[in-house]
Amino acid sequence: MTAPNYKTATRLDAIKPSITLAVTAKAARLKAQGIDVVSFGAGEPDFDTPEHIKQAARDALGKGAVAKYTEVGGLPVLREAIAAELSRVHATSIPADQVLVSCGAKHSLYNLFIALLDPGDEVIIPAPYWVSYPDMVMMAGGTPVIVPTSPDDDFTVRPEAIRAHVTPRTRAIVLNNPSNPTGAVYTPAQIAALAEVAVEKNLLIISDDIYRSLCYGDATYQSIAALGPELAARTILVDGVSKTYAMTGWRIGYTAGPAAIIKAMAKVQGQSTSNPTHLAQVATVAALTGPQECVATMRAAFDARRRAIVDLLRAIPGVACREPKGAFYAFPDLGAFIGRHFGEGQPIKDDVALCDWLVEHARVAVVPGSGFGAAGHVRLSYACSMDNIKLGLGRLREALLSLR
Repeated sequence: MTAPNYKTATRLDAIKPSITLAVTAKAARLKAQGIDVVSFGAGEPDFDTPEHIKQAARDALGKGAVAKYTEVGGLPVLREAIAAELSRVHATSIPADQVLVSCGAKHSLYNLFIALLDPGDEVIIPAPYWVSYPDMVMMAGGTPVIVPTSPDDDFTVRPEAIRAHVTPRTRAIVLNNPSNPTGAVYTPAQIAALAEVAVEKNLLIISDDIYRSLCYGDATYQSIAALGPELAARTILVDGVSKTYAMTGWRIGYTAGPAAIIKAMAKVQGQSTSNPTHLAQVATVAALTGPQECVATMRAAFDARRRAIVDLLRAIPGVACREPKGAFYAFPDLGAFIGRHFGEGQPIKDDVALCDWLVEHARVAVVPGSGFGAAGHVRLSYACSMDNIKLGLGRLREALLSLR
């Protein structure tokens, strides 16, 4: 009998599994074994979905109104609600037929890269970056062009750095504001400067705005599309309800952009997932059109946790941590601990080994910064309880200070 040929596609050879999902899964496995682990891995609010959103889903189930396919791009009433919300936020007029609803913002981005890129097309991605951007670009046949940023610039990319990396193959720049993993928020002046480069170099702007409702202190979200019609025409807005409304598991994201791009993305989606879950779409209508006090309540809680986790990190000798101004992540530099020993063991060679050691030894799960293009750093999500922040940071401090 001839053995089956299980060879997989070579396009996957350079693709890495999501490091955030891997860390979260490892912590879950340890917890399932009865081991007490404090996990700072998942970018997932610990709040329940607000009651009025869940009630809208219950009501729809009771009427039997959510058991059928919808249009590939989403329910018309939902696309109208999204168009109204995004038009308000971005100070522009977005018609509902230029909105595509997908199975989470991650799915939106995947559809976008597949629809946009030909082999060899380049996408500029400032680092640190969300882990999936480069791999999605590569899966679409494109080439990610990584542009490093500095903690001295609050991990925001300089316009001159973008200019230096543009080539005739550059199609777009990814702008994640606020940033995952750094929590950086671009100022209006920085956004205006990046807009000048985009126009000058004829670049599309992929604006990943999934954390735009989570800014703290004096930081505010500035839409690049709001700077004028020329910017709006070259900006592709990616957004969703997962972080703002604690709806990660409902899997609803959406894209608004030029009609030709949205149409191409719908073609991709029509041959893959078809429509997002009908029930989740109904819940999203309630989220966008219903009471918004829940958003402010959750944001205030994240802000308190943000200040607590930064204070606790900065109190550990050898740890450097700039202040995150948005999202719900702290991104400290633990480079001082790389190369140190625990007891008589081998030196800790890099941030991946450090994070493995922390979860095994200290029962604290954090995500290595090398997965985000920033070796030596780690990411901690503070979308968890204050009790867990205090417990986990106590464990982290004790473990780090035990290294010699």
